[in-house]
Amino acid sequence: MVHVWERLSTMLKLRVSLFAFLLALVVFPGDARLHRTRRLSPAAEETVETYNIYYNYVDLTGRLQSLAQKYPHIANLSSIGQSVEGRELWVMRITKDPNIDSPGKPKFKYVGNMHGDETVSRQVLVYLVEYLLTKYGEEPRITKLVNTTDIYIMPSMNPDGFEMSKEGDCSGNNGGRNNAKNKDLNRSFPDQYDGTTVSQDDIPEVMAVIRWIQEKKFVLSGNLHGGTVVASFPFDDSAFHQRQGHYSKSEDDSLFRYLARVYSQNHPVMTTGLPNCPDALDETFEDGITNGAQWYDVPGGMQDYNYLYGNCMEITMELSCCKYPPATELHKEWDLNRESLLAYIEKVHIGVRGYAKEAVNGSALTNVSIVVDNIHHNLTTGKYGDYYRLLLPGTYNITAAAPGYRSVTVHNVQVKEDEATELNFTLARVVSEVPGSGTELTSPTPSTGDPNISTTTSNSSDSTQTQLAPSEGNKNSPPLPQPEHQPIQPQEFRHHNYADMELFLRKYSSDFPSIAHLYTIGHSVEHHELYVMVISDNPAAHEHGEPEFKYVANMHGNEVVGRELLLNLIEYLCRNYGTDPEVTQLVNNTRIHIMPSMNPDGYEAATEGDVKGYKGRNNSNNFDLNRNFPDQFTTITDPRQPETIAVMNWLKSIPFVLSANLHGGSLVVNYPFDDDKDGTIQYSQSPDDKVFQQVARAYSQENPQMHNGHPCENLYPDEYFEDGITNGANWYNVPGGMQDWNYLNTNCFEVTIELGCVKYPLAKELPKYWEQNRRALLQFIHQVHTGIKGTVSDSSDGTGIPNATITVAEIDHNITTAHTGDYWRLLVPNTYSITASADGYMPVRTYATVSKDRVETVDFRLTRIHSDSKGQSQNGPQPTQNPSEKEFQSLIKDLSLGQGLEQLVKSTATENSFRYQRYKELAAFMRGLTLNFPKITSLRSLGQSVEFRTIWALEISNKPGEAEPSEPKIRFVAGIHGNAPVGTELLLEFAAFLCVNYGKNPAITRLINETRIVIVPSINPDGRAQAVEKQCTSTQGLTNARGKDLDTDFFGNSSQRVVEAQPETRAMMDLILEKGYTLSVALDGGALVATYPYDKPVQSVENEGTLKYLASVYAHNHPKMHLGESGCSSNGQMGNIPDGVMRAAERQSHMGSMKDFSMDFGHCPEITVYTGCCLFPPAEQLATLWAENKKALLSMLVEVHKGVRGVVRDKSGKPIVGAIIVLNGGVRVFTTEGGYFHALLAPGNHNIEAVADGYQQQRQKVVVYSYEAANYITIEFDMDNSIFGLPREFVVASAAASMTALVVTACIIWCVCAAKSNRQKDGFHRLRQHRDEYDDEIRLTSMGSKKSLLAHEFQDESESDEETLYANKI
Repeated sequence: MVHVWERLSTMLKLRVSLFAFLLALVVFPGDARLHRTRRLSPAAEETVETYNIYYNYVDLTGRLQSLAQKYPHIANLSSIGQSVEGRELWVMRITKDPNIDSPGKPKFKYVGNMHGDETVSRQVLVYLVEYLLTKYGEEPRITKLVNTTDIYIMPSMNPDGFEMSKEGDCSGNNGGRNNAKNKDLNRSFPDQYDGTTVSQDDIPEVMAVIRWIQEKKFVLSGNLHGGTVVASFPFDDSAFHQRQGHYSKSEDDSLFRYLARVYSQNHPVMTTGLPNCPDALDETFEDGITNGAQWYDVPGGMQDYNYLYGNCMEITMELSCCKYPPATELHKEWDLNRESLLAYIEKVHIGVRGYAKEAVNGSALTNVSIVVDNIHHNLTTGKYGDYYRLLLPGTYNITAAAPGYRSVTVHNVQVKEDEATELNFTLARVVSEVPGSGTELTSPTPSTGDPNISTTTSNSSDSTQTQLAPSEGNKNSPPLPQPEHQPIQPQEFRHHNYADMELFLRKYSSDFPSIAHLYTIGHSVEHHELYVMVISDNPAAHEHGEPEFKYVANMHGNEVVGRELLLNLIEYLCRNYGTDPEVTQLVNNTRIHIMPSMNPDGYEAATEGDVKGYKGRNNSNNFDLNRNFPDQFTTITDPRQPETIAVMNWLKSIPFVLSANLHGGSLVVNYPFDDDKDGTIQYSQSPDDKVFQQVARAYSQENPQMHNGHPCENLYPDEYFEDGITNGANWYNVPGGMQDWNYLNTNCFEVTIELGCVKYPLAKELPKYWEQNRRALLQFIHQVHTGIKGTVSDSSDGTGIPNATITVAEIDHNITTAHTGDYWRLLVPNTYSITASADGYMPVRTYATVSKDRVETVDFRLTRIHSDSKGQSQNGPQPTQNPSEKEFQSLIKDLSLGQGLEQLVKSTATENSFRYQRYKELAAFMRGLTLNFPKITSLRSLGQSVEFRTIWALEISNKPGEAEPSEPKIRFVAGIHGNAPVGTELLLEFAAFLCVNYGKNPAITRLINETRIVIVPSINPDGRAQAVEKQCTSTQGLTNARGKDLDTDFFGNSSQRVVEAQPETRAMMDLILEKGYTLSVALDGGALVATYPYDKPVQSVENEGTLKYLASVYAHNHPKMHLGESGCSSNGQMGNIPDGVMRAAERQSHMGSMKDFSMDFGHCPEITVYTGCCLFPPAEQLATLWAENKKALLSMLVEVHKGVRGVVRDKSGKPIVGAIIVLNGGVRVFTTEGGYFHALLAPGNHNIEAVADGYQQQRQKVVVYSYEAANYITIEFDMDNSIFGLPREFVVASAAASMTALVVTACIIWCVCAAKSNRQKDGFHRLRQHRDEYDDEIRLTSMGSKKSLLAHEFQDESESDEETLYANKI
């Protein structure tokens, strides 16, 4: 029945209509499966293909999503990246179980529409997707293909170009070929002859595809184009770049010709070799195929990149003469290409396939090279050890080789037509044998079962094999002496330009992924990547107890020897790992970071042969990078350069221990300090002078010419350095140098190594430099394993303590522990007194003896101060934590340590095209959030501006609008100055970011569930309406509509207020006075700094340590702010601001600020963050500003859960509302509903006092940690039994005795008075006659004072004159 249906479908040319659908149901009433497949929902008409329209981006997206939803068991839609204009690069994965990556299925891909105006491929690939999905389970051929192949189909690699193209444009005259940056994507891949010639920022589509290719390890691919009808195969260009006619042959030329013919022979027009295109009627192609370069030279093409760097065979198919034919031609094009598309996919199953496994444990071996004799093109195994090597039918010798393993060669492997031969390899590690020798052995028969196959094993590091026959007669003979092991040396020495260096680094990262990991720390001025290769047995992450080491070179662009030596070193370490004991030991026990070029821009400007010139020395902004770091003695006024900023951030993020900065121009190792306070040439000794001399000599002693001390006798005959080392300042002063900054600001000890007298020697000299320095480079790395190392942990649970301080007696330089509590401290041999200390812990001191050439392990276990084993205060009963609370505390710790917050940022990327939103858009956006996320958002009006714009406040919480006093409440506000609207846009994006990730990201979800977040994006909407974009210093819009700077209008004391508060101010004051807020963060602009209270000039600030700490948390999580150099020339902020934090009054002192009001009347600390120098930067910069502030904003959500929190209640358990919590004898917070309180505190020890009327005062000590959630304490009050400071019982007894005495005394007096009463009667009679006159006098006297009494009885000193006048009129 299936065949009948297929014939019917073919006859109708696949036009699936409603009539055909109904007919199928009638013809096959008994096929229940078919009924289920064809029974469609009302929306299913979208899946019926008409073959007569082009899909624009929106239609294409909807179409692919619809198909993916309908066939989830075999289809999965994803995006590999975005175009220049933000369109997704959709890929449909079609295979059985498409959400699982499992071994055994070769990966195939089709890519279409690379040139946006070549559109047939785009539609044909959509039709192919539908065909595979709808025919699966019906046609055995399709079912088998989908079940056995991992198929990826990208209909459009250039969606931006397509949107610019026009239907009917056959020759491409209307544009659309290139991407939105006008770059030809098929000229933008790294080329084997020309390297990289296009800026990565201009070709996001190409970079996404490169990452995709490297990740997936495709086996076979097709790149679909238009403009003629032919199949083109590699190579696409040649070293000569001859325009036409030069056949550029690849190692797999025969295979490529075969694959191209498979496509052409199944295409009715292509197979003729006669495209008959109107613009090239004479053009012919034999068999419908052509070598790319022979046709015309295409440098930077995608098919060559796939073959050379991607493990993948790819050809290019040109499908039609007309690039963008009318849609009426689409059905014909589908019919012409359908069989070719299917037949080509099937060829992914030819050749040889199998697995490479480890001999001992059977684990998969990745990146094993699969080598075929006489074909000098290897591929490597994937992450499951699987490989697929396409080959034509024949007999082959195939070798599997990997560093550190014996290579295995299988001879006489038979490859049949249209069927893959299975060939598995088992590789054994090289342990101890005669180096340089190989052994020919007979191994078990491979899985092919062919008895003619034999197997040879040898060391993978050997290029030749030596036959070794065991001697039966000499068993008692002494063993032959083994020759000394000879490591593999770099074979190719040349100068690498940026593109060449980049490809080199990518190659080694790809070839040795188990020990090499390539990353970038930032960009140069000209947007070259600042690449770092890390080499270690676990290269992608810091391992506890393993030191971090780095080499940096080419800081001065024209000093190039270090750059080439570090590339040589990468090759040496990678190729000798597993075979050379020294290399293996270093790589297994050290995390080695290698930056070949810190100044790639300068290098490109430098000239080979430069002996002692300056061309290329500086970066593209003409600044010397080794004079650009903050200095301890001199203020560096030059603006901080992007390369410098990137390196400073890098050094702050990784706990480096030892480093060398490679330079040129002399031959010496130079150690700190590089300058002194007087600026004179004299010895400037650091506290670790002996350590620096030791590590410097370790290098120079391995370089005989350097150690001699007379480096450049021809250039500098008088220059001499004893032992080849020198103190920097004793040579010459270098303010702003990198090595001093390393030592003073991180745990890292760095020296500067001058590698030769000639700065840019000729390439032919490079082997000499490697030979002179290779031993020294390795010996210097060994120095990281000297001194002491260990872990500082909590004695209660053994967890590591981050940022603990390691102090060595009599050496005034401390180092700190890394995120998991591990540390390394370089020391020269001696006995030392070592102390470990940390906030909240009792310090511990011990003694350690350091030996030469080894590291001593010294661990510390610290005990918390005033705490039990659970880390809580021992005073009073403590609540029992439930598992959910412990889980949340663990989350806070994870986000506070290591890369936790950074990983959260990376895992929660949101896509947004940033722009400035006017008031109406802002209001609509916030209402949209409440409509789309009603369960976690609540929107309310705080009031209106002068011009009646609403001031909105958005609450985000799992119970918005409900009072949850036990949860911390954080306020984010922006836009108090309308001319600085960046903060407004950041908070809108932040709100969207939180909402979108709620329920998707566990960390974001939990933070929202445990926090009440209030966001006020625009306090001054009237001012915002007046502000003008791209005005960095303009005050237009700074004030509200009445010309009032709102940040000078917050006065809580009526005696200070002259006029009524502005409506915007009143709205915010009411919000602040709601109380209950734990923290407030205000965003402003015009600088790059975080400020803390107060804005008003005060002599001292209570709790300043905590306020400064909160600001520093934000600055630390900002990539630039914490460096303390904003370079804001427009506002005079040019000097160094330590850690990017300052007291607000030091920046610009003024009264009436919102920050001060929040502190004094809202009892809530508020920091103000200035997000950038420009007040109103162009909208194009918003995405960058969001990227810079996203992590910092999230850090505030984490920080608000720290400090100390708890509940205050009496002995009966009744909560006490309004109790005063006094922090360290100064700052006060109040308990809210339920008796809850929460106060943020800087890490350390703190005293807490609790005071409430009628209760005894309570005191507790708490310890706050920078990485732990708030300490939860319970304070229970007793009734106050004291009166006037004396015990109640004593006071009551005394009072009773006093009352008794008074009664007795009264009785005695009464008796005495009664006896005298008769004598006084006559006197009272005489007084009565004057009574009337006395009453009259009293009446007259009192009348004159009544008005005064009324006027003054209720008057307060704080009332205004107007109020007093009103009272006097009563």
